[in-house]
Amino acid sequence: MPLRRYPHTSMAQFHIAPSILSADFSRLGEEVRNVVAAGADWIHFDVMDNHYVPNLTIGPLVCEAIRPHVDVPIDVHLMVRPVDRIVPDFAKAGANTISFHPEGSDHIDRTLSLIRDHGCKAGLVFNPATSLNYLDHVMDKVDLVLIMSVNPGFGGQSFIPEALNKLREARARIDAYRDRTGREIHLEVDGGVKVDNIAEIAAAGADSFVAGSAIFGKHDYKAVIDAMRAELAKVESGAQA
Repeated sequence: MPLRRYPHTSMAQFHIAPSILSADFSRLGEEVRNVVAAGADWIHFDVMDNHYVPNLTIGPLVCEAIRPHVDVPIDVHLMVRPVDRIVPDFAKAGANTISFHPEGSDHIDRTLSLIRDHGCKAGLVFNPATSLNYLDHVMDKVDLVLIMSVNPGFGGQSFIPEALNKLREARARIDAYRDRTGREIHLEVDGGVKVDNIAEIAAAGADSFVAGSAIFGKHDYKAVIDAMRAELAKVESGAQA
């Protein structure tokens, strides 16, 4: 299957990124094929090292294994410390976007440059209590801002409402930067996203949505994704009114 690199889309387009952390690992290739067929835009790939976060998940070999199964972007979220050593491995394995936490890098600007030098889009991830001030001097190298709406480490957690305020602040920063430079940056949210709250999250400024158990925990992936898109359509129509 040919690799389709990160798509050039309008920020008005919403992206749904199922997290394979909640998938059935015994049949992962089938799971990612099925969720893309159900309408997923990206595949979200959670990497945990049992150092930066208290859990251990998957690495580049798994990314390389699922890459031939899907032609949508693979959105890699590194919850590891340090990050620089592993970035080239994920780029080689087929990642399209690689995001990391500022706490996981000694030199944030250098890590962002490293990701881009390896042909991937670069993202910066903010935990619930991490200040967005890390963005102040690196916006020119950031392609995606990821707001954690749970504390990282485990799937299936509940959405932290304060994340809505953080999304609004991040959206204001991104919009001001776009107005100044003309360059678009995605605003993604991860943690506790589901059909019941996705519209409120979108209204706060997010354009990309990671959902794990909300999708993989249901029998009919398409029904869940369709229901999410129906909620997002209400936000779009409200914005155009």
